[in-house]
Amino acid sequence: MEISGSEALWRALLNEGVEMVFGYPGGAIMPVYDALYDFADDIKHVLVRHEQGAVHAAQGYARVQGRAGVCMATSGPGATNLVTGIADAMLDSVPLVCITGQVSADLLGTDAFQETDVIGITIPITKWNYQVTTAAEIPEIIAKAFYIAQRGRPGPVVVDITKNAQLEMLDFEPVSIQGIKNFDPNPSLNIEYVEQAVEAIKESDRPMILCGHGVLISQCESEVIDLAERADIPIACTLHGLSAIPSGHSKYVGMLGMHGNYGPNLLTNESDLLIAIGMRFDDRVTGKLDKYGIKAKVIHIDIDAAEIDKNVAATIPINADAKTALQAMLSLVEKAERPEWFARFAECAEKEFSTVIDAETNPTEGGIRMAEVISRVSELTGGEAILVADVGQHQMMSARYYKFKYSNSWITSGGLGTMGFALPASLGAKAGAPERKVVTVIGDGCFQMTIQELGTIAQQNLAVKIIILNNNYLGMVRQWQELFFEKRYSFVELENPDFVKISEGFGVEAERVSTRDGLMTSLKRMLDSDGPYVLEIVCEKEENVFPMVPSGASVSDIRLE
Repeated sequence: MEISGSEALWRALLNEGVEMVFGYPGGAIMPVYDALYDFADDIKHVLVRHEQGAVHAAQGYARVQGRAGVCMATSGPGATNLVTGIADAMLDSVPLVCITGQVSADLLGTDAFQETDVIGITIPITKWNYQVTTAAEIPEIIAKAFYIAQRGRPGPVVVDITKNAQLEMLDFEPVSIQGIKNFDPNPSLNIEYVEQAVEAIKESDRPMILCGHGVLISQCESEVIDLAERADIPIACTLHGLSAIPSGHSKYVGMLGMHGNYGPNLLTNESDLLIAIGMRFDDRVTGKLDKYGIKAKVIHIDIDAAEIDKNVAATIPINADAKTALQAMLSLVEKAERPEWFARFAECAEKEFSTVIDAETNPTEGGIRMAEVISRVSELTGGEAILVADVGQHQMMSARYYKFKYSNSWITSGGLGTMGFALPASLGAKAGAPERKVVTVIGDGCFQMTIQELGTIAQQNLAVKIIILNNNYLGMVRQWQELFFEKRYSFVELENPDFVKISEGFGVEAERVSTRDGLMTSLKRMLDSDGPYVLEIVCEKEENVFPMVPSGASVSDIRLE
């Protein structure tokens, strides 16, 4: 069957089970969009308002679907507008296939109109990239792209397709990739290390499970819970590990990290065994490395060998898929009870509640607090929503105070910390999980970075519930300036537009609430609405996020105020 390269691209995408693509057309990818006209019944295309919106939407879609999201852009500025999202996906292990148009092969290197070296630009921020210069390459390269993006530790792949390759004809045959030379996505499990890990758990008095994003990727939530219940081990989650363990589970002790819970941070340095599963010991978790886990042996389970011993030396390195490793461990682990160890976490939780949580979530005076908003949203949704958060104070408040009931319910930008992530990511999440309620929490600064994607949400009639926590500041920067720069507030105060009018201009229902008396009514109205809804909540201007581990300090130096 002789078809054009552009048609071959869509057939190859269908062969990979692609149902939705987020993109923005342009000159160098116009033949692909022309071919899409004939595939509109098979693949839904979501027209975003900016290419950065396309890649973040694809991330949100990938996170809820558990498979590669697909985005598409033209050459030059279209391709470079994807770069931030590609880097974000690389750091957060999100599988993406990003397809970019490119000038014709005979013009490469001539500085042609809208030509950029997309391959050179994206080498450091992709698992793999490739420039297609002939139509005949398309079926195999697309199959290879999906194989690499989704297997092993997931991540983004870029396929740059020259315009001549889009127009040339080829005899199309679908391609299925079963393996790639020198790419081993599933390292073999070393059973000797598994046995050592089980023995270390048996000998431990104060073990602690550190649950990362890899637990969700490997879908081994139940195995982590089984291990914790059988061996009586507390579980703490990284920022990206949140929702892997129900917030109300008896073994769950809270979040790790700079603004995590008091107990998991402080007691890291009392633990004698850290069991790290699918996490990379990010600096926001460890604080000062030479003062981290100072009494503990470390079992590190990760599918990516590069992460083991990178930041924290592993006593027992298990380079394997987390689910495979945990299943092997569970066949050997013995029952245990550690009431004294759990009592230490309970003491810390009580101290954090009385010092921070109660005052933040149940204030009786002053302006509305971000923490109380998230707490009320958690109550009203029963912890069953997908929560999408942008980056900053509101992100940390969302992570701290939303009580997740179901796995795979938390989406945010972690490693890169990309402001503007949440609005497009939430539309991708809703498109990927239309049956679930999607609530996105955004700061007034972040909202203005990708505000145009309200147009996409309105056009697609995606019932995303958008909460703007407006304190007229770049809140996290202001907090650091207050605590560490003697309150020298340098360019952090925002004079914001009328968010309600702007939202209504896009065709999205909106309202503004500024008093505690009206908060619950407004939240209920938003959550009960049929379509997309923007709720701007005017918050206390100088609210801070505590606890806090100061940058460069030990986790033992965590501050409650």
